[in-house]
Amino acid sequence: MGWPAWAGQHGDTMHAFDYQAPTTLREALELLSKPQQSARPLAGGTDLIDQMRVGRLTPEVVIDIKKIAELNALRVDSGGLHLGAAVPCYRICSERAIIDDYSALVDSCRIIGGVQIQSRASLGGNLCNSGPAGDSIPSLIALQATCLIAGPQGTREVPVESFCTGPGKNVLRTGELLIELRMPRRAPHSGSHYRRMIPRNEMDIAVVGVGASVQLDATGKTIVAARLALGAVAPTPLYAESASQLLAGQPVSDALIAKAAQAAREIVKPISDMRGTAEYRVHVTGVLVQRALQAAIVRARGEACDYRPGH
Repeated sequence: MGWPAWAGQHGDTMHAFDYQAPTTLREALELLSKPQQSARPLAGGTDLIDQMRVGRLTPEVVIDIKKIAELNALRVDSGGLHLGAAVPCYRICSERAIIDDYSALVDSCRIIGGVQIQSRASLGGNLCNSGPAGDSIPSLIALQATCLIAGPQGTREVPVESFCTGPGKNVLRTGELLIELRMPRRAPHSGSHYRRMIPRNEMDIAVVGVGASVQLDATGKTIVAARLALGAVAPTPLYAESASQLLAGQPVSDALIAKAAQAAREIVKPISDMRGTAEYRVHVTGVLVQRALQAAIVRARGEACDYRPGH
């Protein structure tokens, strides 16, 4: 049906558009692939609606994907975590298996807006918005997430670290839809964490965000494998591959963590803006890498992590 133009809360006028709510994946893909019309999928809409209100995006059709079963999948099985692209944040925060094994996702979800936003916003939507400071993306990269994408030519898989191509841009082609995020089963003695720095509570966008995942040996003293990811320090979120690799096989120590932090600093390409200077972001990157790694190691040892968002 068509929605008439309406006035936003700040006097902005939203353009008229059609709204569709398909109940099957096939219907959604057909709508997205129709020629001579611009269409946008809506998961939570927490980014899309605001971008439409200010005229940044003007789709002719908005396709609500929350009624599609595949996009609401949420399960942990022998293959790992299967997370539908439209699953809202609050569901992720209430799943025991995710809290225990994929805790960086919970860290991210708990700081994406307030309770009302978390009831609508999804990690799939956050990823497709493709903002350099998206709070879920470093966690997804650290947890080795893969995107399952469906389109006119079938399905394909893309690692999350390769999904974003620029600010607000990604690898999705015309007619394609992100269906699911898949993360491998967590190894024993693994832990993960996401931490960000914001300039103040009134500006809820990361100056720097860091996701960290580690696997320790049975003694808890040596790092078997690690993945570090950085947000808000480049045009796209970054997989800090060199910093991750230098941790593998090494005994846990403050010196090793500091070395990884320095390696992470060396790959960032931040800008200066109202939230902080480039030099400040480089410094904060090192600080947060150390803190995120320390928290991930604590969790991998089965110990309580007393981190609270904003502290």
